[in-house]
Amino acid sequence: MNLSYHWLYDTVRARFESDEAMEAFLPRALTPQALKDQGDDRYLSAMTRRVFHAGVQHTMVDAKWPEFEKAFQGFAPEAMAQLGPSLIEAHMKNDRIIRDRAKIKSIPENARFILEIRRERGVGFGEFLADWPDTDTIGLWRLLAKRGARLGGRSAAGFLRLAGKDTFLLTSDVVARLTAAGVIEREPTSQRDLRAVQDAFNALRQDSGRPLCQLSALMSLSINPTF
Repeated sequence: MNLSYHWLYDTVRARFESDEAMEAFLPRALTPQALKDQGDDRYLSAMTRRVFHAGVQHTMVDAKWPEFEKAFQGFAPEAMAQLGPSLIEAHMKNDRIIRDRAKIKSIPENARFILEIRRERGVGFGEFLADWPDTDTIGLWRLLAKRGARLGGRSAAGFLRLAGKDTFLLTSDVVARLTAAGVIEREPTSQRDLRAVQDAFNALRQDSGRPLCQLSALMSLSINPTF
Protein backbone atom coordinates (compact mmCIF):
# COMPACT_ATOMS: atom_id res chain seq x y z
CA MET A 1 0.00 0.00 0.00
CA ASN A 2 1.08 3.59 -0.52
CA LEU A 3 1.56 5.76 2.54
CA SER A 4 -1.14 8.38 1.97
CA TYR A 5 -1.55 11.15 4.51
CA HIS A 6 -5.33 11.15 4.10
CA TRP A 7 -5.50 7.42 4.82
CA LEU A 8 -3.17 7.84 7.79
CA TYR A 9 -5.22 10.71 9.21
CA ASP A 10 -8.58 8.96 8.72
CA THR A 11 -7.30 5.73 10.27
CA VAL A 12 -6.04 7.47 13.41
CA ARG A 13 -8.87 9.98 13.68
CA ALA A 14 -11.38 7.11 13.92
CA ARG A 15 -9.76 6.10 17.22
CA PHE A 16 -10.46 9.44 18.92
CA GLU A 17 -13.74 10.96 20.06
CA SER A 18 -13.08 14.31 18.39
CA ASP A 19 -10.61 16.32 16.32
CA GLU A 20 -9.68 18.22 19.48
CA ALA A 21 -8.91 15.01 21.39
CA MET A 22 -6.61 13.78 18.66
CA GLU A 23 -4.79 17.10 18.28
CA ALA A 24 -4.30 17.37 22.04
CA PHE A 25 -2.71 13.93 22.05
CA LEU A 26 -0.16 14.63 19.32
CA PRO A 27 3.32 15.90 20.32
CA ARG A 28 4.58 19.42 19.67
CA ALA A 29 8.05 20.61 18.71
CA LEU A 30 9.52 23.94 19.76
CA THR A 31 9.54 26.79 17.27
CA PRO A 32 12.91 27.72 15.73
CA GLN A 33 12.97 30.85 17.87
CA ALA A 34 12.31 28.87 21.04
CA LEU A 35 15.18 26.52 20.16
CA LYS A 36 17.47 29.53 19.71
CA ASP A 37 16.36 31.08 22.99
CA GLN A 38 17.09 27.93 24.98
CA GLY A 39 20.48 27.93 26.70
CA ASP A 40 23.19 25.45 25.74
CA ASP A 41 23.01 24.01 29.26
CA ARG A 42 19.54 22.71 28.37
CA TYR A 43 20.93 20.86 25.38
CA LEU A 44 23.66 19.22 27.43
CA SER A 45 21.04 18.31 30.02
CA ALA A 46 18.85 16.74 27.31
CA MET A 47 21.80 14.84 25.84
CA THR A 48 22.70 13.48 29.24
CA ARG A 49 19.14 12.54 30.09
CA ARG A 50 18.86 10.65 26.82
CA VAL A 51 22.14 8.84 27.52
CA PHE A 52 20.83 7.78 30.94
CA HIS A 53 17.45 6.77 29.47
CA ALA A 54 19.14 4.12 27.33
CA GLY A 55 18.49 0.66 28.69
CA VAL A 56 16.59 1.71 31.82
CA GLN A 57 13.09 2.88 32.71
CA HIS A 58 12.75 6.50 31.67
CA THR A 59 10.56 7.30 34.68
CA MET A 60 13.34 6.28 37.06
CA VAL A 61 15.81 8.64 35.35
CA ASP A 62 13.27 11.46 35.19
CA ALA A 63 12.47 11.13 38.89
CA LYS A 64 16.14 11.63 39.74
CA TRP A 65 16.74 14.41 37.24
CA PRO A 66 16.54 17.31 39.73
CA GLU A 67 19.43 15.66 41.61
CA PHE A 68 21.37 15.36 38.36
CA GLU A 69 20.86 19.08 37.74
CA LYS A 70 22.24 19.86 41.20
CA ALA A 71 25.16 17.46 40.95
CA PHE A 72 26.28 18.67 37.53
CA GLN A 73 25.90 22.43 38.09
CA GLY A 74 22.92 22.82 35.79
CA PHE A 75 24.93 21.29 32.93
CA ALA A 76 26.79 24.47 31.99
CA PRO A 77 28.95 23.23 29.07
CA GLU A 78 32.01 25.32 30.03
CA ALA A 79 32.12 23.78 33.51
CA MET A 80 31.19 20.26 32.42
CA ALA A 81 33.88 20.22 29.74
CA GLN A 82 36.39 20.27 32.61
CA LEU A 83 34.86 17.26 34.37
CA GLY A 84 37.91 15.08 34.94
CA PRO A 85 38.48 11.59 36.39
CA SER A 86 38.68 12.68 40.03
CA LEU A 87 35.37 14.56 39.83
CA ILE A 88 33.75 11.65 38.01
CA GLU A 89 34.86 9.35 40.82
CA ALA A 90 33.35 11.78 43.34
CA HIS A 91 30.01 11.61 41.47
CA MET A 92 30.19 7.81 41.66
CA LYS A 93 29.73 8.17 45.43
CA ASN A 94 26.54 10.22 45.07
CA ASP A 95 23.64 7.86 45.74
CA ARG A 96 21.08 10.51 44.73
CA ILE A 97 21.93 10.01 41.04
CA ILE A 98 22.31 6.92 38.85
CA ARG A 99 25.94 5.92 39.24
CA ASP A 100 26.93 4.68 35.81
CA ARG A 101 30.57 5.60 35.19
CA ALA A 102 30.48 5.12 31.40
CA LYS A 103 27.41 7.33 31.07
CA ILE A 104 28.80 10.01 33.38
CA LYS A 105 31.93 10.09 31.22
CA SER A 106 29.75 11.15 28.27
CA ILE A 107 28.98 14.48 30.00
CA PRO A 108 32.37 16.18 29.44
CA GLU A 109 32.57 14.68 25.94
CA ASN A 110 29.18 16.10 24.96
CA ALA A 111 29.99 19.42 26.65
CA ARG A 112 33.08 19.71 24.44
CA PHE A 113 30.97 18.74 21.41
CA ILE A 114 28.56 21.60 22.12
CA LEU A 115 31.43 24.05 22.59
CA GLU A 116 33.05 22.88 19.34
CA ILE A 117 29.82 23.51 17.42
CA ARG A 118 29.65 26.99 18.94
CA ARG A 119 33.21 27.75 17.83
CA GLU A 120 32.72 26.32 14.35
CA ARG A 121 29.34 27.87 13.59
CA GLY A 122 29.59 31.07 15.60
CA VAL A 123 26.14 30.47 17.10
CA GLY A 124 24.66 28.70 20.10
CA PHE A 125 23.77 25.03 19.89
CA GLY A 126 20.08 25.90 19.79
CA GLU A 127 20.53 28.07 16.71
CA PHE A 128 22.57 25.29 15.10
CA LEU A 129 19.65 22.90 15.67
CA ALA A 130 17.04 25.43 14.58
CA ASP A 131 18.87 26.08 11.31
CA TRP A 132 19.30 22.41 10.44
CA PRO A 133 16.67 21.54 7.78
CA ASP A 134 13.99 19.10 8.88
CA THR A 135 14.15 17.59 5.39
CA ASP A 136 17.57 16.15 6.34
CA THR A 137 16.81 14.89 9.82
CA ILE A 138 18.83 11.73 9.19
CA GLY A 139 21.86 13.92 8.43
CA LEU A 140 21.52 15.52 11.85
CA TRP A 141 21.22 12.08 13.44
CA ARG A 142 24.41 11.05 11.66
CA LEU A 143 26.30 14.12 12.89
CA LEU A 144 25.15 13.58 16.48
CA ALA A 145 26.19 9.93 16.36
CA LYS A 146 29.59 10.77 14.89
CA ARG A 147 30.55 13.73 17.04
CA GLY A 148 28.54 13.26 20.21
CA ALA A 149 29.09 10.65 22.90
CA ARG A 150 26.62 7.76 23.15
CA LEU A 151 24.22 9.44 20.72
CA GLY A 152 24.12 6.71 18.10
CA GLY A 153 21.20 4.48 17.16
CA ARG A 154 17.87 5.78 18.43
CA SER A 155 19.56 8.08 20.93
CA ALA A 156 20.04 10.92 18.44
CA ALA A 157 16.31 11.13 17.74
CA GLY A 158 15.55 10.66 21.43
CA PHE A 159 17.79 13.58 22.33
CA LEU A 160 16.23 15.81 19.69
CA ARG A 161 12.74 14.98 20.96
CA LEU A 162 13.77 15.86 24.53
CA ALA A 163 15.38 19.08 23.33
CA GLY A 164 12.29 20.15 21.36
CA LYS A 165 13.78 19.87 17.86
CA ASP A 166 11.29 18.42 15.38
CA THR A 167 12.18 14.82 14.51
CA PHE A 168 10.52 11.55 13.71
CA LEU A 169 11.17 8.46 15.83
CA LEU A 170 11.81 4.99 14.44
CA THR A 171 9.90 3.01 17.05
CA SER A 172 8.86 -0.56 16.29
CA ASP A 173 5.35 0.68 15.39
CA VAL A 174 6.65 3.35 13.01
CA VAL A 175 8.94 0.81 11.36
CA ALA A 176 5.97 -1.58 11.05
CA ARG A 177 3.91 1.06 9.26
CA LEU A 178 6.77 1.98 6.91
CA THR A 179 7.32 -1.70 6.17
CA ALA A 180 3.63 -2.32 5.50
CA ALA A 181 3.66 0.65 3.11
CA GLY A 182 6.61 -0.78 1.20
CA VAL A 183 8.94 2.10 2.07
CA ILE A 184 11.45 -0.30 3.64
CA GLU A 185 11.69 -4.06 4.07
CA ARG A 186 13.10 -4.15 7.62
CA GLU A 187 14.30 -1.84 10.37
CA PRO A 188 16.41 0.75 8.53
CA THR A 189 20.12 0.74 9.31
CA SER A 190 21.70 1.55 5.95
CA GLN A 191 21.88 5.11 4.68
CA ARG A 192 19.86 4.01 1.65
CA ASP A 193 16.97 2.78 3.81
CA LEU A 194 17.16 5.84 6.08
CA ARG A 195 17.02 8.07 3.00
CA ALA A 196 13.87 6.24 1.89
CA VAL A 197 12.35 6.85 5.31
CA GLN A 198 13.29 10.53 5.20
CA ASP A 199 11.78 10.87 1.72
CA ALA A 200 8.53 9.29 2.94
CA PHE A 201 8.31 11.70 5.88
CA ASN A 202 9.16 14.66 3.63
CA ALA A 203 6.32 13.73 1.26
CA LEU A 204 3.85 13.39 4.15
CA ARG A 205 5.00 16.71 5.57
CA GLN A 206 4.48 18.42 2.24
CA ASP A 207 0.99 16.93 1.88
CA SER A 208 -0.11 17.68 5.45
CA GLY A 209 1.87 20.66 6.71
CA ARG A 210 2.35 18.75 9.96
CA PRO A 211 5.66 18.52 11.82
CA LEU A 212 7.66 15.31 11.69
CA CYS A 213 6.95 14.49 15.34
CA GLN A 214 3.19 14.41 14.68
CA LEU A 215 3.53 12.35 11.51
CA SER A 216 5.66 9.89 13.46
CA ALA A 217 2.97 9.67 16.17
CA LEU A 218 0.25 9.18 13.55
CA MET A 219 2.20 6.30 12.03
CA SER A 220 2.60 4.70 15.43
CA LEU A 221 -1.07 5.15 16.28
CA SER A 222 -2.08 3.58 12.96
CA ILE A 223 -0.42 0.36 14.18
CA ASN A 224 -0.89 0.58 17.94
CA PRO A 225 -3.87 2.60 19.21
CA THR A 226 -2.49 2.47 22.78
CA PHE A 227 0.66 4.42 21.83
